[in-house]
Amino acid sequence: MYAVVTTGGKQVRVAEGDRVRVEFIEAPVGDTVELTQVALLAGDDGLVVDPARLESAKVVCQVVRQGRNKKIRVFKKKRRKNYARTIGHRQYFTELKIQAIQA
Repeated sequence: MYAVVTTGGKQVRVAEGDRVRVEFIEAPVGDTVELTQVALLAGDDGLVVDPARLESAKVVCQVVRQGRNKKIRVFKKKRRKNYARTIGHRQYFTELKIQAIQA
């Protein structure tokens, strides 16, 4: 069984026991988080995409770690204008362990 959940503006495919990195969720390490925006459920009986049936579905996760991704470089240049800028960015993430998918 797997599910597709929406968190942080992105959709992630998850199954029980998976570890996934999602956009930062403000919760301490070891805390339990419920993801309620389920877009799709897949199981032995097929796919469920009906919004009325997905309202009660949720994915229960445990926060494993909080951190920051590798730095990405952002380089801007305008030729012949003597303009060049380099900046960096490190995005925060939350690593979740999927404990249960409740339909």
